[in-house]
Amino acid sequence: MKHPFSFLEKLSSRFSRPRLGIDLGTVNSLVSVVGQGIVLNEPTVVAVSVDDRRVVAIGHEAKAMLGRTPDHIMASRPLRDGVIADYAITRALLAYFIDRVCGQSRFLRPDVMICVPVGVTSVERRAVVDATLSAGARHAYLIDEPVAAAIGAAVPIGEASGSMIIDIGGGSSEIAVISLGGVVAHHSVRVAGNKIDDAIARYLRRKHNLLVSDRMAELLKIQLGNADDKALSKEKTTAVRGRDLVEGLPATVTISEVEVNEAMQEPIRAILSGMKKVLETTPPELSSDIIDKGIIMSGGGSLLKNLDVFFTHELGVPCHVAENALMCVAIGTGMAMESMHAYQKSIRRR
Repeated sequence: MKHPFSFLEKLSSRFSRPRLGIDLGTVNSLVSVVGQGIVLNEPTVVAVSVDDRRVVAIGHEAKAMLGRTPDHIMASRPLRDGVIADYAITRALLAYFIDRVCGQSRFLRPDVMICVPVGVTSVERRAVVDATLSAGARHAYLIDEPVAAAIGAAVPIGEASGSMIIDIGGGSSEIAVISLGGVVAHHSVRVAGNKIDDAIARYLRRKHNLLVSDRMAELLKIQLGNADDKALSKEKTTAVRGRDLVEGLPATVTISEVEVNEAMQEPIRAILSGMKKVLETTPPELSSDIIDKGIIMSGGGSLLKNLDVFFTHELGVPCHVAENALMCVAIGTGMAMESMHAYQKSIRRR
């Protein structure tokens, strides 16, 4: 025999207001739904018609168009360095995410929480809120990216103890020391995965007169990227295809792991400098906690081979890559949305 209230429970859950957590990243965006977990993972790319600014494609379909579009279509990323660069396209992107998750004919407008870089200005925060509300949200909530990453990495941020986390995304690296549910010291570095790709592409252009695509530079970083200069191998090489800048013809060059390490030094050390700035402004009591616990690393950029080893050696503080580092921010944003009372100190409502 069925429970007499089972139908009412199902009806209630069907018409309850959706609650979404969105990790709006420069390279990829993830959407989590309270009670379901992460349901969407799409590239933050939008293709629009040049003439009337009409959206042609979003997500994976738009990413496949990067560098391959005719003159009347432009495929681009509406976020730059972790903040909105094109308001109208970002609004269309958020509306697409909400429609994909909730359906275009949704009965109730969802409540949406979005993570933002900790160092953004009030104007940039307002742009995120306005774009979210215009995209169809009933209420918009903001949470700092490193706080969301810490929650997703199972760091007990509510304790009277210091925890340091660095989230290395595509457009920015967010570094923060958190205690009692709030950010004590922080620094945002507009250097992350994209800048590492750019550095590799510049190196190939400078050293080998070879012009490569962003995708090829990223692939080279994944295949040969190694941040620890003490564990490099000259024998580990790969063939890189591009265009010879002298002759203007397609060309292939063999690149070693040592060369890729050399190319990445500038952006990696810029991130390291940001970490040092945060440690310099951290109160002594919390510094001792960080030495005991170590530094938690999250985001796709933290998966660069031996980056944790490099930071540990340079800082003298153990660094650890979080479990499921790529999705920490999205997981944490969803958890904060689900238990808003527990994380109310870290949430801003608009």
